[in-house]
Amino acid sequence: MAQRAPNFPLSGPLAPFEAGFTAHLVGLGYAPNGIAGQRALVAHLDRWLDAAGVTLAELPAVVERFLEARAAAGYATKLTEHGLTPLLGYLERLGLYTRPAPPATAVDEIVSRFHRHLIEERGVGRATAGNYERVARRFLSERPEPLEAHLIELTAPDVTAFVVAHNDRLSVAAMQTVVQGLRALLMFLYLAGVSSRPLASAVPTVTRRRQELPRALPEEHLALLLQGCDRTTPVGSRDFAILTVLARLGLRADEVAHLELDDIDWRAGELRVRGKGPRIDKLPLPADVGDAVVEYLRHARPTTPERRLFIRASAPRRGLSRQAVGGLVRAASVRAGLAPHGPHRLRHTVATGLLRRGAPLAEIAQLLRHQSVQTTAIYAKVDLEALSSLTQPWPEAVE
Repeated sequence: MAQRAPNFPLSGPLAPFEAGFTAHLVGLGYAPNGIAGQRALVAHLDRWLDAAGVTLAELPAVVERFLEARAAAGYATKLTEHGLTPLLGYLERLGLYTRPAPPATAVDEIVSRFHRHLIEERGVGRATAGNYERVARRFLSERPEPLEAHLIELTAPDVTAFVVAHNDRLSVAAMQTVVQGLRALLMFLYLAGVSSRPLASAVPTVTRRRQELPRALPEEHLALLLQGCDRTTPVGSRDFAILTVLARLGLRADEVAHLELDDIDWRAGELRVRGKGPRIDKLPLPADVGDAVVEYLRHARPTTPERRLFIRASAPRRGLSRQAVGGLVRAASVRAGLAPHGPHRLRHTVATGLLRRGAPLAEIAQLLRHQSVQTTAIYAKVDLEALSSLTQPWPEAVE
């Protein structure tokens, strides 16, 4: 059995950071047991560095050696770099550690240039850019070597074969992302001179199943969703605030995740929202949304230097991710006895509710921050009562 490394105080190259690192862990919301585990790990690293005569400046080059030595010594936990993330992140903030960059491959280089193209030239939003980059990496990784020579001679059958190979394994929605991302990549490759042919038009169109109307939650289901949050607990208070924001303002999951404390103008009653691309909009802050957020800020939000509005419940105390927002909405729907659904269902609910109350499509488009009213027009299909008034009775057969 491995001998447990001694706790602080330290005597090696990490000794000057004892107090600061411990305070950093407290700020991240680590419980006493978690802090003790991190302290023991750092003490082991400090002792190993001291015995090996390794300075702090040499740490990036020896992390893997330390982890191998830790495993060889019989330790059963924290055997990967992930366990050192709190310490390495703290040293990085102090400018004392730089994460070694993995060797760049030809795929990495093209994906990096594609990323800059999407963000800087096309103004694509964070979430969409991430989806397109994953498609690009998958497509490029499946190309034969040497990559550059293959891409110069890339053909329409190569493109079609990739789409066909993935079509049977993915849903229609996922395939829509694949074809959109692939078209964006092929357009970039041609413009950048990486490919000699403009092949974006060669990407097959995904056959859509019968298009479903956006499904709104009935009011009683929406009430169950909100009532299912235990607002006496920090997590319940946070989730209630997030669900209220989604249900009243129709924000996307990524937009909720990236809300910051400074985005709320309490005096003006406005909320600043970072939408797709560089777009920033200001939306009115309804009273019930403001009340839910205030309750969370006063009684449930952890003490942390993080500026994100909604914070993880467990350490490290960072802002929620887009995936976490989606997960808590699905969990809330199951808790309320409803079929699992994501944040976009609440966005549909907001739009449909406004339409049924007589709001024009232009106003709904403004709230949802659609670039075109045509995108909003799909919600017109939802108002079946209004559409039924436009239908004519079937003419009786003429004898």
